[in-house]
Amino acid sequence: MADPLRAMILGSGFAGQGHALALRDCAVAIVAMASRTESVVKRVAGELDIPRAGTDWRPMLAEIEPDIVAVGTPGGTHVEMVGAALTAGCHVYCDKPLATTATAARDLYRQARAAGLKTAYAASYRYQPAALLAKRLIGDGALGPVRELECVSHYDWPKRTSFGWPHRLATGGGRLNNNFTHKLAIVLNALGGTVISATGETRNDLKRVPVGPHVHDFREFRGSALSEAEAARCEWRDVDSDWAYTVLARIGAPGSAPGEGVSATFRHSALRAGRLPDYIAFYGEDGAIHIQGAYAQGPLFLRLGEAEWREQPIPDDLRAALPAIENDTQRNWTALARDFVADIRGASHGDYLTFREGWIFQEVIDIVRAAAAWTRLPEDA
Repeated sequence: MADPLRAMILGSGFAGQGHALALRDCAVAIVAMASRTESVVKRVAGELDIPRAGTDWRPMLAEIEPDIVAVGTPGGTHVEMVGAALTAGCHVYCDKPLATTATAARDLYRQARAAGLKTAYAASYRYQPAALLAKRLIGDGALGPVRELECVSHYDWPKRTSFGWPHRLATGGGRLNNNFTHKLAIVLNALGGTVISATGETRNDLKRVPVGPHVHDFREFRGSALSEAEAARCEWRDVDSDWAYTVLARIGAPGSAPGEGVSATFRHSALRAGRLPDYIAFYGEDGAIHIQGAYAQGPLFLRLGEAEWREQPIPDDLRAALPAIENDTQRNWTALARDFVADIRGASHGDYLTFREGWIFQEVIDIVRAAAAWTRLPEDA
């Protein structure tokens, strides 16, 4: 495929801006951006030097005929936008969740596969340096056979945050869609496995929130929290998205029996911050790894046998292999874009998450939201 590749960005908030920068870092020409609020999309496109901006994305897609469409809008819009982009013959880079149900996510995966189009699923914190170091240590056998892992996080999301898409399942909200996906991506990459079976449950701790000023950019949600006096003057709406979850899973090689594989526990709530830092941990017969941070943002500690825990520096070659970007989220979006774009160009690339993973992740989420008993995951659509 001839360079430069041309991309159209759907969404002008946090993800839309990040996707544009990530693809541009990979020498993709960003030719247009579309979003629902005209004044915002024109301002953001101007700041990013994107030549065309507007709100009517369908005619724009048909006229521009981009090679790539990046979808950085709330999850409730993804099925329509991704489906249209695939129908137009575009490769698609989509933020999580791929869709709000496993059935819809599977249909998008099937559509892309039938069309022979490349897809990228941006549960992108698997590129964190500490997560990559864990993958190397596990692959080198430092822990011996890995038997279990746990991912634990507790956030203090303000209760009077203005009502928006995170509060509704139909619009892609919920902590499973927007927290669990990153954790699952990290541990699957570290273990080199897939989800064999899963069960779990969710809890909604918010119930109702005030309807304050509209929040366009996800980074502004926490700052949008209203005071008690402001909230008392507002309309309040019901919340139906999950704000806490417990996921139990077995992770192993494809085709493994349901009782085989690594025992995995994922625990999260957005009710109160914990006393101790969030973490990801792997436990093997010969050692253990503990990474601070819900998404492996902190240091990695290794314990072998009965020895003391020791912090492990990130090897220079691991850092050098990642984009030289300080911000974690942007670096990870760019790392994913680099593999995705290289694949489109027929160049050498690392493995990366595609719509297949976007579908499988949503299968797990549907199982947990239904509070289903242990359920075997499908191996292919």
